[in-house]
Amino acid sequence: MAEEISTDQQQAQNYQLVIDERDLRTVYSNSYRIHATADEVVVDLSFNMPDPNPQQGQQPRLILKISDRVVLSYLNAKRLALSLGQLVKRYEQQFGELTPPGQRPTQPR
Repeated sequence: MAEEISTDQQQAQNYQLVIDERDLRTVYSNSYRIHATADEVVVDLSFNMPDPNPQQGQQPRLILKISDRVVLSYLNAKRLALSLGQLVKRYEQQFGELTPPGQRPTQPR
């Protein structure tokens, strides 16, 4: 699949982007963990599930199985945040507001 793209730094020149998906993996993630250094943002994608082998008499446990780690520069983290924000906004315009657990829905104005 080829797409025409241009970047902010090279506005006068277009490149053909060839996307290679031969090594693409798909993983399901229902949770994440974010941490950072001075230079990078680290996002661990994970699957959150109840302990399949609970011990009798112990408090219930959750297992957070980390499957993948994405390391981004702060600039790319910001680009990703903006892209995800736009995606969620379009979704909510079509299907209604998403409310994270533990938060109250916002009142329409």
